[in-house]
Amino acid sequence: MTFRRRRICAALLASFAATAAWAQAAASFPNKPITIVVPNPPGGVVDSSARLASDPLARLLGQPVLVDNRGGASGNIAYQMVARAPKDGYTLLASYSAYHVGNPAMFARLPWEQKDLVPVALIAAATNVITVNPALPVKDLPSFVAYLKQHPGKVNYASQGNGSLSHVGTELFDQTTQTEMTHVPYKGSGQAIQDVLGGQVEVFITTPPSVMGHVQTGKLRALAVTSKTRHPMLPDVPTTAEAGLPGFELEAWVGLFAPAGTPADVIAKLSEGVRQVLAQPETRKRADTLGIEPRYLGPEALAALVRKDTEYWGRIIRARNIRAD
Repeated sequence: MTFRRRRICAALLASFAATAAWAQAAASFPNKPITIVVPNPPGGVVDSSARLASDPLARLLGQPVLVDNRGGASGNIAYQMVARAPKDGYTLLASYSAYHVGNPAMFARLPWEQKDLVPVALIAAATNVITVNPALPVKDLPSFVAYLKQHPGKVNYASQGNGSLSHVGTELFDQTTQTEMTHVPYKGSGQAIQDVLGGQVEVFITTPPSVMGHVQTGKLRALAVTSKTRHPMLPDVPTTAEAGLPGFELEAWVGLFAPAGTPADVIAKLSEGVRQVLAQPETRKRADTLGIEPRYLGPEALAALVRKDTEYWGRIIRARNIRAD
């Protein structure tokens, strides 16, 4: 046997051995705790979505599923951590759409790339609600748009920070309605909500759970939810389409991703587990209390969603010259 043929045979044997090892690992998976890394602090949509799936998934798989919050750097700390983790299915990322599809357009350089992560399953989607301080002389979405056209640049809107979904989403609103508001970035939603309540800024587009109590007491006015259907927490608030703005929708999503190279059988087992736990009535009931919608997509469908949203949000981010903190 020639040296070249020996090298080819050795490579084939190594490949077969690796395939056999992967198959064996997938068959016994999981045999130790799984960690879901969350790119945000505790609380909020991403953390809530991860925890919505973690407990029932642990019961289904027979191993603990731990949530590890690694906030900071617009999610890039967590994304880099998972991208470099062992490719065995035991370290997963609860990926936030604003980071996953927005960061590649907002940062000149990233310590991770989308190709470093492979989709496992979509967990949840969350709509937003357009809220204003009641002192603003508008009663509904059409009168709000008309007011903005009459006062270009005079109305201030809050966001959770430069590059956040509330920032990009409100810029999309301005683009859709051909209006112009002035951006006031905050570091998170807490102080942003307080300043909208106090009248220092007039507008905040955010998730319903964070403002529902203020809407119910009349301290904030909800003009519309940014989804195709009404939100269970705010059943009397119309959708943007019902309110006369069918071209504007704004949803965030949270999905599970694994390091690229994780065995396909492991991905399939995790994805099927997520599908089963999201279909459980108790999971859906808990999701209602959190203000999020359980929504399953498998790996291929989630990959297609990533491609579509990357192109869509990237176009908006570049057109509005949005940069993250």
